[in-house]
Order: sequence, then C-alpha cells, then structure tokens
Amino acid sequence: MTDEATKLLQEALRLPAEARAAIAGRLMESRDEPVDADAEAAWAGEIARRLEEVDSGKVTPLPWAEARRRILGEGNGRSSR
Repeated sequence: MTDEATKLLQEALRLPAEARAAIAGRLMESRDEPVDADAEAAWAGEIARRLEEVDSGKVTPLPWAEARRRILGEGNGRSSR
C-alpha cells in the first residue's frame, strides 16, 4: 500500500462506524463488474423475502456482536459447524 493509501486508511478508521461502512460499500462497488440482471433480480427477491420474515416476526435478527460470537463458536476461535 502506498503512503497516501495508508494515510487515507488511518483517517478513515477514525470515522464513526456508519461512515466507515458507507465508504467500504462504495469502495467495493467501485470494483464490481457489470451487473448481471438475473442475479440482481434474484437478490432483490431474496432480500424482500428476508425482510418479510423479519417484519412478520417469523425471524428475529441478531446484533452483529452476537452473530459474530456464534460464527466464531462462542469465542473460542473455531467454527461451530
């Protein structure tokens, strides 16, 4: 990484979490290939289905800290699979 990129990263890491997430999203978008319309439609349908499950109370979302703890296997660094 160049000195300029390192400096930008250090400045970005001092931003609030929401701003960092927005920047990360925009950076990822800038690397994207042309959009596959069929894949985009499938993702839109999946997102709508999941939102409906949350809105109806069928599923309850977890805070990221809890989801991460579960993914990492209760904090022991191993997957729980």
